[in-house]
Amino acid sequence: MNSTYADSVMSTVTSRNPAEPEYIQAVREVVETLDPVIKKRPEIGRLKILERIVEPERQIIFRVPWLDDKGEVQVNRGYRVEFNSALGPYKGGLRLHPSVNLGIIKFLGFEQIFKNALTTTPIGGGKGGSDFDPKGKSDMEVMRFCQSFMSELFRHIGPDTDVPAGDIGVGAREIGFLFGQYKKLTNTFTGVLTGKGLLYGGSLARTEATGYGLVYFTTRMLRDRNTDWKGKKVVISGSGNVAIYATEKVQSLGGTVIALSDSNGYILDEEGIDLAAVKRIKEVERGRIKEYLGVRPKAVYSDGWEGIWTVPCDVALPCATQNELDGASAEILVKNGCIAVAEGANMPSTPEAVECFKSSGVSFGPAKAANAGGVATSALEMAQNSMRLSWTFQEVDARLHGIMDGIYDQCRNAAAQYGMDGDLVAGANIAGFLRVAEAMLAQGLI
Repeated sequence: MNSTYADSVMSTVTSRNPAEPEYIQAVREVVETLDPVIKKRPEIGRLKILERIVEPERQIIFRVPWLDDKGEVQVNRGYRVEFNSALGPYKGGLRLHPSVNLGIIKFLGFEQIFKNALTTTPIGGGKGGSDFDPKGKSDMEVMRFCQSFMSELFRHIGPDTDVPAGDIGVGAREIGFLFGQYKKLTNTFTGVLTGKGLLYGGSLARTEATGYGLVYFTTRMLRDRNTDWKGKKVVISGSGNVAIYATEKVQSLGGTVIALSDSNGYILDEEGIDLAAVKRIKEVERGRIKEYLGVRPKAVYSDGWEGIWTVPCDVALPCATQNELDGASAEILVKNGCIAVAEGANMPSTPEAVECFKSSGVSFGPAKAANAGGVATSALEMAQNSMRLSWTFQEVDARLHGIMDGIYDQCRNAAAQYGMDGDLVAGANIAGFLRVAEAMLAQGLI
């Protein structure tokens, strides 16, 4: 990008957001790809659209006091960053994890702006969460935390204002507690949260959507290499919702997932992961991935999740957390013959890893495009709530598949139009940015 303009934007972002490396990284990754857009559309630079986008519309920080099972008071910090509403109400998940801080939430919210734009549904970008850790907590402790969290958050959200969803640490249990408290406080039954249970406004296929969408997107990447999933060995990091349902879809398409991980280590099962066992361990028992050995004793478990990227594979799908796949790991994947990498988590690959994949000819699908299936289906849930309807699993899945194909086409076409043919990172950034920029230009100085 024009160095003077890029340096000016990044200087402002860095000075206003000190000690927030993930957010600065996310902004830089977008800014560095927009040079041809600014050159072709000088009014975007003149009216400082990018400078406005990198500044959140609203940042909310609040305390969350709650009682543990011993009757002792605990205090956590809650966040909601409402980043950009040019395309529609703020939309983005809530993350509950000890690592959560304002910088993490801002990086996630910034990515969400463009991810949501790529879905072509009318939703803006936002994100929220808390440094509360649901692991090891009883259902009653989680409920008390969620009720306290929502007792502040409810005044800032609404079905036409800001519609949160789940993320790391926020599944069906947490969404249920949050929704119940919102309903009690407002005396309304609205689609203010997505990822709800099917009995109270949820959508079929929402649980599977991010993982399925990731595989639909990767399928297009493989097709452009004149191949498909049949016979492919696949490594997927994580063992939560995204990893589980990516595994399910890969298996249905003929691929063999041979490795999964959690924060303690990873399992390797050369015969193919027994998904039913993983679902029971993770979704029912809330256990550790090491317990898989009790079902498949021939599998291998290794401490340290980082080692999963040393497993030879054809396709790698990082689905755990940000910056989990670094440059050294990327080099190992390339050396071992990996031909495609698509991001199921948010920004799981470091800049060095991304550069390694691109320079080595590995097909690379960035998170804001490849993992947009979850929020796309959340938008479909919002539509069903508004119409008081419930579509079938097949209807939602077909819409999801169409949206992911559309996202892939947008990325590929934008990259080609701006002289970066085949670069899906640049294509995703440009296509998402232009949708938001056009809306902001139309709405005036806001």
